[in-house]
Amino acid sequence: MTEIDWHRMPTLAALRAFEATARCGGFSAAARQLNVTHAAVAQQVRALEDEIGMRLVWRDGRVLRLTPEGEKLGQALNSGFVAMQDGLSALTDEVRQKPLTVTLPPAFAAEWLMPRLARFWKRHPDISLSLLPDRQVVDLRHSGAAMGIRFGDGNWPGVQAVFLTPAPQVVVGAPELLAGRAHLTLAEMAALPWVREQDWPEQMDWLKSIGLHPAKLRFTEFPNEELALSAVREGLGLHLESAALVEEDIASGRLVQICELSHESLGYYAVFPPGPISTAAQAFTTWLKAEL
Repeated sequence: MTEIDWHRMPTLAALRAFEATARCGGFSAAARQLNVTHAAVAQQVRALEDEIGMRLVWRDGRVLRLTPEGEKLGQALNSGFVAMQDGLSALTDEVRQKPLTVTLPPAFAAEWLMPRLARFWKRHPDISLSLLPDRQVVDLRHSGAAMGIRFGDGNWPGVQAVFLTPAPQVVVGAPELLAGRAHLTLAEMAALPWVREQDWPEQMDWLKSIGLHPAKLRFTEFPNEELALSAVREGLGLHLESAALVEEDIASGRLVQICELSHESLGYYAVFPPGPISTAAQAFTTWLKAEL
């Protein structure tokens, strides 16, 4: 790649003004294309002539003509700007054709997103998605993901976070486990078995907040949220879960909600690497907000 001496390069505004003048045949036509005034274009061209020390245009009556040097520079600038335009177009076309890569918790992907994904594609058939389910917080820049969906308080370093929805937690259980009961006292909840997934210490803090003592509860532990939910549906124990992930289970009667816990700062967030957000990522985020 050839090195460019920017200290000897005239301003881009002056080069653009002259290229448009040479191609359009005059200051007025160039001004209309660039959406500036006739005087602004003329001033930029004169400044360019002064900087490089040669005449580029001359007047033949009412007609503006190029000097031989102006012809050469006009052609060179046109070729350069066309190459820049083609390069940018190719890059943006490539970005549009690439799938929108999204990192997100596996349970959110399986329990909430997948049942609704057809609605997104019906509205945006031109946007393809590549989902990267991961229980860990993924570094967006290293993974190459365009965005992520995270549960928390929105304070993650190195990303832009957009609040999607509150995420109240609910204690749920299968009807068989509850034996027809829809409400339980703390003592009754403590007497029943519980299901939990690994590596979620916040879950214990939630249970403490309603007056339970996690150290005294009987837990069956599963390696991930999907298995824990399957166990709860089979009646193996009570479970604390994000309400968004079990709303269909509760609506269908497959699970019964015992109580709800909420915290104003916790919720689901869309997160993005620093910098501009792609049109596809904006569309997906808008759809998520509407669905949530």
